[in-house]
Amino acid sequence: MSTAIVTGQPVPGSSLENDLRSLGFDVCVAQDAAETRARLAAVPAGSRVALVDARFVGHPHALRLGLTDPRFPLAAVAGAVTAQPEARQALTRALAGETSTGGGTAVALDSLADRVVTALDADGAAVHRPELGSLVAAVPADPQARNEARQAVAAVDDEAVRLKSAVKSRDGFFTTFFISPYSRYIARWCARHGLTPNQVTTASLLTALIAAGCAATGTRAGFVAAGVLLIASFVLDCTDGQLARYALKYSTLGAWLDATFDRAKEYAYYAGLALGAARGGDDVWALALGAMILQTCRHVVDFSFNEANHDATANTSPTAALSDKLDSVGWTVWVRRMIVLPIGERWAMIAVLTAATTPRITFCVLLAGCAFAATYTTAGRVLRSVTRKARRTDRAAQALADLADNGPLAGFVARAGRVRLGAPLPVALVGAAVLAASLFSGPGWAPVAGAAVYAATAGQALRRPLKGALDWLVPPLFRLAEYGTVLVLAAHADVNGALPAAFGLVAAVAYHHYDTVYRIRGNAGAPPAWLVRAVGGQEGRTLLVTVLAAVLTASQFKVALTVLAVAVALLVLVESIRFWVSAGAPAVHDEGEPA
Repeated sequence: MSTAIVTGQPVPGSSLENDLRSLGFDVCVAQDAAETRARLAAVPAGSRVALVDARFVGHPHALRLGLTDPRFPLAAVAGAVTAQPEARQALTRALAGETSTGGGTAVALDSLADRVVTALDADGAAVHRPELGSLVAAVPADPQARNEARQAVAAVDDEAVRLKSAVKSRDGFFTTFFISPYSRYIARWCARHGLTPNQVTTASLLTALIAAGCAATGTRAGFVAAGVLLIASFVLDCTDGQLARYALKYSTLGAWLDATFDRAKEYAYYAGLALGAARGGDDVWALALGAMILQTCRHVVDFSFNEANHDATANTSPTAALSDKLDSVGWTVWVRRMIVLPIGERWAMIAVLTAATTPRITFCVLLAGCAFAATYTTAGRVLRSVTRKARRTDRAAQALADLADNGPLAGFVARAGRVRLGAPLPVALVGAAVLAASLFSGPGWAPVAGAAVYAATAGQALRRPLKGALDWLVPPLFRLAEYGTVLVLAAHADVNGALPAAFGLVAAVAYHHYDTVYRIRGNAGAPPAWLVRAVGGQEGRTLLVTVLAAVLTASQFKVALTVLAVAVALLVLVESIRFWVSAGAPAVHDEGEPA
């Protein structure tokens, strides 16, 4: 239970104590700084505590934003400050300073909470101050100011502001105009009925899985139902984030579920469409796997570019300046957001095509649309990179190295080699080109030789820090090489079940790569080294798959892919779940670009 200590003389007619109780606080009163210090010492060490001036006037949602957001150890608005357990020592120290300097007798002339915030700032503590917009949070000094503050509160609809703030400020066209206008009210209904964002996220996953099951029936009625349910799943997907923002119910587990379930839903739906097509006599597993590979590589391009420039200095790219200029023209903003096929537009397209056409047409249109979007975004980022004068940091280089997912084989090459072959990206490109040429030469030992060369170049590529202008392309190139190898060799096997097994293997490995991304985003570092070694690293898995294809029959190769998929999935899932439900996982909520 959280505790709020109301400091100073109570104000007749004030709703402050009731507002604090409605936000989940136990309320106690302290007359001065000395009594406040005693009250603070009596609060259990594992509880959140807030100091609030008794004269506070403001909206309940302003207090909610300032005092209940779980993402910030210290937060404050005018007249109020809060500390989570890990920041209690800093709060106690700041309050003790107020008492020792003579501030312990009265708080009538200024706000004790505000003085404590000033002391925290002087102590170097990071105090979060939420953006309140039109919301009011004030400590009036006299009756006239108090009356004016109350009038300002009455002039602004607290609930309307809260509903509006539940929606992302930047989202896709379809989401903004076709989902959010009503999903925010679903989020409010969920909040009022005690539902949590995690429950809504799980409901979204289950709805998408049912949609995939309907698509797997292969009937027109099943396809129509699948399209409708996919949209329903997306509505719930928007609702969970809006519920988290509406109720400020952010959590570590919620961040992980929200980040990973989107991919699980989409790729499970691809599998359902492929199963449904197979029931109708059409084998589209290669298209389904191609769509998953393309979409995953698109995301890795996004992640790598953002990490490479996360803390870059001297951003002087004229391409970025042109982009900012285009964003100042209203209609271009929406066009540019739509043509990159964010999740809303993509799922709407998939749902309509599923209901109205065939799985083959759905995948062909999806591949064409995603290929165009990938070309557009990657070209723009390449132009930004080559025209930007920036110095990339060691942190950015390490993040790219972690995203590359090199294993023990590439690590051995990097340590043992005495000669550096060249810059990271050209070396990686040469290795990928050799691998691609060997794969399309046909099955046999040629792909094994190509994969061996690729593994060696992967080790060489990471001998230098990835600080070049285009080195952020190395991780997505590695993803394309590994996933493409599995796709081509499974297609070469030409046996029933090989491509579905390949789909499962790529899905398991892609989960591992997404997990890496979200750990890095949360400043938690890459997955443990033992896990990367256990699953072989990207170059080790690539070489292993080529060896299995060379020494096994087609039927045996299908079984080997299935076993490998299960083994990788078990290892990465167990470690991922252990990490994300542990106390050490980052308590962040993903508010990034539309995926």
